[in-house]
Amino acid sequence: MIYTVTFNPSLDYYVQVNNIKSGMVNRTTAERLAVGGKGINVSLALQNLGNETLALGFVAGFTGEAIRGKVTKLGLNHDFIEVEGQSRINVKIKSNTETDINGVGAKISEQDVEKLVRKLKRLLHEGDWLIVCGSVPATLDENAYANLFKALKNKRGINFVVDACGKLLTNTLQYKPFLIKPNIYEMCEIFNLTSIPDLEGIYSCARKLQDMGARNVIISMGNAGAAMVSETHQSIYVRAARGQLVNSVGAGDSMIAGFIHEYLKSGNYFSSLNYATAAGSACAFTKNLATKEQIEYIESLML
Repeated sequence: MIYTVTFNPSLDYYVQVNNIKSGMVNRTTAERLAVGGKGINVSLALQNLGNETLALGFVAGFTGEAIRGKVTKLGLNHDFIEVEGQSRINVKIKSNTETDINGVGAKISEQDVEKLVRKLKRLLHEGDWLIVCGSVPATLDENAYANLFKALKNKRGINFVVDACGKLLTNTLQYKPFLIKPNIYEMCEIFNLTSIPDLEGIYSCARKLQDMGARNVIISMGNAGAAMVSETHQSIYVRAARGQLVNSVGAGDSMIAGFIHEYLKSGNYFSSLNYATAAGSACAFTKNLATKEQIEYIESLML
C-alpha cells in the first residue's frame, strides 16, 4: 500500500491577471480553486495512474473541511487528522510571470503528530510506501520529518520517500529513505553552491546525499530534465520533453508518482526516471495534474 503524508495541505486559489501592476488594483481574467499540498498531489497523480493510495495528514477549520470535500469528490481515499487553527490558502498568480503567495497553515502540536504516528504504526506493513512531502506549519521545526521516521524505525521494510527543503530533508537521511527528490535549487542550497554545477557536479552532490543516508537520489531540473544516482551505483540523466509551460505546480509531485508507478512495475531505475520525467513534463504542460494518457504521450516523444 502507498501512504502519503501532507503536514500542510491547502486550498490553492489560481488567478490569471494580465500584466499585473504592483501597488494597483488588478482584476482577474480567470480563476479556479483546487486542493493543494505536495503529498495530496502525489496521491492524486498516483490515482490517475491507477495506483491505490491513502492520503494522510492534518486539516483545520473551514478550509480543512473544504479540502476534505474536494478530495472526497475527486475519489481519493483519505484519513486526515483535525487540528487547531486554519488550513492555509495559497494564492497562485499567473501573469507575465508566476507568483505564489503561500499561507502559514494550521497549528499542529506534538500530540497531533503522536496521533499520526499511532495511525501509521497500525497501518504500515512490510513492503509499504510512506511518502512525506512539502513544508510543515510554523508550529513544527526542521526535525518534524526526522522525528516521524524515528518513531517508525521499528517498522521493518518500509520504503520512505521524502520531498522537502533544507534540513527538513537532510535530517531524515540517517533513516535511509528509499528516495529523495530535491530540485536543483534545493540541492544548491543544501551544499551552499552559488551557481548550478554541470552534470558531473550534480552527480557528485547526489552521491554526497547518498553518503548521508539516502538510497536513491533524483535531482529534478525543470525543463533541463532530471539526474539520478541509484543504490545500484548507476548515474542516469533524462532530458525533459519540450513544450509550453502552463503550470509548474505539481510537476515535482507528479515526478515522484511517476517514478513509483513505474518502479513498482519494472524495478528498473532508468525506465522509472524516464517515466517520472515524462510525468513532470506532462503536468507542466497542463493546468491540472496530467492523466495517464497524457504522460504516456509525452513519454513517447522522449524515446
